[in-house]
Amino acid sequence: MRALVHPAALFGWSLSAALACGLVAPVSSPAADSPKNIVAITIVEAKKDPDFAIQGEYEGDLGNQDGKAKWGLQVIALGEGKFHAVAYSGGLPGAGWDKEKKVEVDGSSKDGVVTFSGENGSAAIKNGVAVITSPKNELLGEMKKVERKSPTLGKKAPEGSVVLFDGKSGEAFTDPKKFVDGLMSQGIASKQKFQDFSLHLEFLLSYMPAARGQGRANSGCYMQGRYEVQILDSFGLSGEHNECGGVYTINKPDVNMCLPPLQWQTYDVEYTAAKFDADGKKTGNARITVLHNGVKIQNNTELPKATTASPLQEGAEPGPIYLQDHGNPIRFRNIWLVEKK
Repeated sequence: MRALVHPAALFGWSLSAALACGLVAPVSSPAADSPKNIVAITIVEAKKDPDFAIQGEYEGDLGNQDGKAKWGLQVIALGEGKFHAVAYSGGLPGAGWDKEKKVEVDGSSKDGVVTFSGENGSAAIKNGVAVITSPKNELLGEMKKVERKSPTLGKKAPEGSVVLFDGKSGEAFTDPKKFVDGLMSQGIASKQKFQDFSLHLEFLLSYMPAARGQGRANSGCYMQGRYEVQILDSFGLSGEHNECGGVYTINKPDVNMCLPPLQWQTYDVEYTAAKFDADGKKTGNARITVLHNGVKIQNNTELPKATTASPLQEGAEPGPIYLQDHGNPIRFRNIWLVEKK
């Protein structure tokens, strides 16, 4: 019986191991028609960069006649024809990944095909399909590009909700001029202030392939202007406190559910404000539960302090919903909350 070729081997095991052993093919010269430092907030703008069509999520079953296993793949554009790929055993994060096994490798584009190669196999991506082959050129499977949507996308505000933004006006926020083409942009705070609430928010990350770290589609949603749930293009990253879904400086998300830039994403938040006695002494910390794209990533997380860069310090008084301006274009829509009495 022929041994099942483990899909992890096809991506050079891990990036560090592959580089150390010389298994990863050298990066080819950047794509000549890839614009440098592109910052796109619409699909039309992003399509000026051919790398945008490659970046995204892929799924498929890999193996041979002795058995196949499901894998997920996230491909991140890094600018000028360079890419980073993360493969997940069992499926994509939040859709089958076992949260244990993943492999990473770099690749590059040449003549419209992105390749990731090692002595144990190779992957070639073109027209939304990643073809995986063994060293003997045996086809081990295809992974097709998918576009996941949050199950709470477009969720309607229930009766009695406070509707902060429904695409018709920006008047519920301190800077209504941020309302453009039916969307709100970053750098706004709600005029109304709140204590305990359930919040629904939809956001769109800009496409910034040449940017890195905290400079890549950075914003944040602050509960009461005090506690930040980070908004960042952390697609394909490990999922830290300063990445998308993290409570900044306090707690990382249980799983990184960040989708690729220019796909609408959702936060659904249950927030309980900190408690204070008559003398202003804090008697109980704030707490937060967050669903990112329908997956619980913060579970009743305790918030012992106001997060870094919060416009308000902790206090007994109510506070606004604040959407941070970190210098990167972000878009928001369908923002509403239900106050808890």
